[in-house]
Amino acid sequence: MSYCTNWVTRLLLLIGLFVALNVSAGTIRGRAIDAATGQPIIGATLIIENTKLYNVSGLDGSYLIRNVPAGNHKIRISYVSYRTLSRDIVIHSADHIVTLDLSLETENDRQLTEVVIKAKRDGSSDRTARDLERNALQVTNIVSGRSIELSPDLTVANVIQRVSGISIERNSNGDGQYAILRGMDKRYNYTLVNGVKIPSPDNRYRYVPLDIFPAELLDRLEVYKALTPSMEGDAVGGAINMVMRDAPDHFTVLANVATGYSELFFNRPFVGFDAKNINLKSPYEQLGNQYSAKSTDFNKASATYTRQSPPPNLIGSFTIGNRFLNQRFGVMLAGSLQNTFRGSNSLFFNGDVVDTLRGITLNKQSERMYSEHQTRYGLHAKLDFRTNRDGGPERHKIQWFNALIGLTNEQIRETKSTELGIGGFDPILGNASLGYETRSRLTKQKIYNSTLQGTHQLTENLGLNWSAVYSTALNEVPDQTYIPLLGIRKNFVEQRTTVQDGQRRWEHNTDTDLAGYLNLTLKTTVAGVRVEWMTGGLYRDKQRTNFYNNYTLRPSNPFAQYGADFTDYNQISWTIQNPLGSVASALNYDASEQTASGYLQFRTTDQPLEVIGGVRVEHTDQGYAMKFPIGEDNPTGSQIYTDVLPSLHLRYRSNEQTNWRLSYFRSLNRPGFFEIVPYRIVNEEYQERGNPNLKRVIADNVDLRYEFFPRPLEQFMVGLFYKHVQDPIEYTLQKDAIRGQDLYYGPGNFGNATNFGLEIDAIKYVRQWGLKANYTYTHSRITTPKSKRIRNEQGDLQTITVNQTRSLYGQSAHVANLSLLYKDAGRGWDAQVAASYTGPRINTVSQFVDNDLYQKGFVQMDASVEKRIGKADRSGRTNSGRANSGRGFLLFAKANNLLNTPTEIFIKNVNSKNADVPSQDISGKTLIRRDFYQRSYVLGIRYKL
Repeated sequence: MSYCTNWVTRLLLLIGLFVALNVSAGTIRGRAIDAATGQPIIGATLIIENTKLYNVSGLDGSYLIRNVPAGNHKIRISYVSYRTLSRDIVIHSADHIVTLDLSLETENDRQLTEVVIKAKRDGSSDRTARDLERNALQVTNIVSGRSIELSPDLTVANVIQRVSGISIERNSNGDGQYAILRGMDKRYNYTLVNGVKIPSPDNRYRYVPLDIFPAELLDRLEVYKALTPSMEGDAVGGAINMVMRDAPDHFTVLANVATGYSELFFNRPFVGFDAKNINLKSPYEQLGNQYSAKSTDFNKASATYTRQSPPPNLIGSFTIGNRFLNQRFGVMLAGSLQNTFRGSNSLFFNGDVVDTLRGITLNKQSERMYSEHQTRYGLHAKLDFRTNRDGGPERHKIQWFNALIGLTNEQIRETKSTELGIGGFDPILGNASLGYETRSRLTKQKIYNSTLQGTHQLTENLGLNWSAVYSTALNEVPDQTYIPLLGIRKNFVEQRTTVQDGQRRWEHNTDTDLAGYLNLTLKTTVAGVRVEWMTGGLYRDKQRTNFYNNYTLRPSNPFAQYGADFTDYNQISWTIQNPLGSVASALNYDASEQTASGYLQFRTTDQPLEVIGGVRVEHTDQGYAMKFPIGEDNPTGSQIYTDVLPSLHLRYRSNEQTNWRLSYFRSLNRPGFFEIVPYRIVNEEYQERGNPNLKRVIADNVDLRYEFFPRPLEQFMVGLFYKHVQDPIEYTLQKDAIRGQDLYYGPGNFGNATNFGLEIDAIKYVRQWGLKANYTYTHSRITTPKSKRIRNEQGDLQTITVNQTRSLYGQSAHVANLSLLYKDAGRGWDAQVAASYTGPRINTVSQFVDNDLYQKGFVQMDASVEKRIGKADRSGRTNSGRANSGRGFLLFAKANNLLNTPTEIFIKNVNSKNADVPSQDISGKTLIRRDFYQRSYVLGIRYKL
């Protein structure tokens, strides 16, 4: 009994001692700041000497060290390029909390001078992005290369959706493809690489698909929402500039390799075809325009299909760079390869406007399955040489950069169509007439840009820079193949039957630019105010060529039955209905555009008020020539015009952290090449035509924005924008100018349109946590003619034209992004969850009143995480001895579309005729399309040296 009592007593004493030791532990907290600027220092290492306690300052410079024993201690803080600082501190009691801000001073003057000479700003850092935004000449948003690296996004199109005021159009596999800036359609923006405009591979228009660009190649992504006189003036929404990686000031190697998979193929196979062996040229191109094609001229590759689970995705990139010859000569080489398997499952409805019934009467339901094998690649090389005079500042710099970007997409689209209301359609008994179509399509897109630039400081106040640019964009779609079959559903059993007429199609186009830029800069003083003057201009010669040829194939045995006479599509025998091909198409044309422009710009450089203004003059000579005109009145044509584009930008800086911006600029938007070709295409309801009299768009743009940058990585921006658009271009139903009773669908100019809105953008960090959020409200109005069917006084069906006011195509009233960030530098963790919301918007403008197709508002959620391999010790170094700055090996993972958000297209009304149509479960709306993409995942490893 005595033994037990003693044992219990000892146990209680031990527990009491343990509790007392922990209760007596105090807390030290505070911030690490720069002694000169007061700005927080991120990633500084804090150590309690003679203990195992340490911490790393967070994203706002704050630190927190718990469980510090009572007594006297010494805390030491260190960070690269700062003097190490030690402070004595006393923990008095159990609940003692000590708040201690630690101010670090830079190294002595001699050491600091060496750093200034040798060090180079990290162009990909978040801090650089915030500094560039704060000091930009105009309203600008920037995504840093580091943010891109940590984001869930693999392409530039998906990255840009995180920027305030921007939404994206998605392609058939759910990835972003085109950017819509402030509710202005993709046609109203242009794209730059390193500040130089690039051509588009699109076969009709001039806008550039952003899904072609791998995100890993970028140092940063810049979005200009206002134009200065020194910038090209053909952007109403804004300009997108992709800044590629630059040569570092020391030897640098970056590399990553990753794999991944899409959940879509957990439940269905991936369908591919023999893309490597298809004919790249049509018989017309191979054997001459008088050659009569035979069935043997068309190989079986595009109709040879495979069904299997796809291999895992493969994603990799590398970067290597250094400077030589005492930092004068820089070399940078970067590459990226993404070999991915994507797809979607889609439900699509077709319909007609019947009699005077509201909306459309659905007559066909199509179930589509897309399988896409994408190979996205990019290669960027840059050389630069700079000279100094007597060890002084840089006087001359020559740089030559080359970028080759490409996307190869092997796509199979399988469609099963159900005829509604005809052919014995009976959903109760399971009877219907079916149609099957398989389309195989290989698309090759490339963009190549080569730019030679020179920057010269001729005197202390006079500078000159120039650029010589060659760019070309290529799009090839060889041997696109359509194979349709009839089918039947009886008692819920489906069967394919006979083959219908098929098609084999070849398309390719090129867009080539030769351009020269010249700019002069002069620094003067006017009435005691320092003024920087710029003048210069550019000349660009753009040449475009389009080729199109289509062959119609008929089955040699029209009664051949699937499953009996053939089991694979490559076993079908064909006869050629048009042996010479169908080259007499509107898509066979040549186009050219010569642009000459000059500008005068001034900038006051005295604080706190900065004024930038001037005028730009752009002269345009745009023309076309149809290769095979068929009775067109204007087989050739041109448009010549000159535009004067003034602009004025005011920036008031009440302190180093605050900007007030007020901007005005005038801009234009030129028609697409294909839009001014007088083509005529006969559709079921109406004829579609081009418009050689289509005018360019002129817009007046106003911006007001308040910017606050409380800390290096934080910001708060709120702004208003307004756009008045003259002669906006929209595709609508129009009357023939000569034969007023004839209606056709085509591009036109429609009076004036307005677009205004509000933008809010904020970034905030608290220790290891960060929050990025932005919201944009946009409101636009345009009035265009629409068709409406009525019964006239005689009771006959009549189509009349009425005007309808609506929002601009592609404009969402509400666009928002929210990202939750976590960063623990001590343990090597970086993570984020990102959500994007895009409100409802017009997806397709209908010819008929109230029948526009809208895309439903949606939320997409993505996530990513990165973990440094190797535990950091208390000095802030990994166990390999490298500084704790992200160097070494890192594991990363990305997950996209976590909510499996579909794309849904609908009409904002219902028709009683559609009551029995399956899948029409949208209350008060008519579903037209629904696409599901499923989640996709990436897991990889990254190395930095």
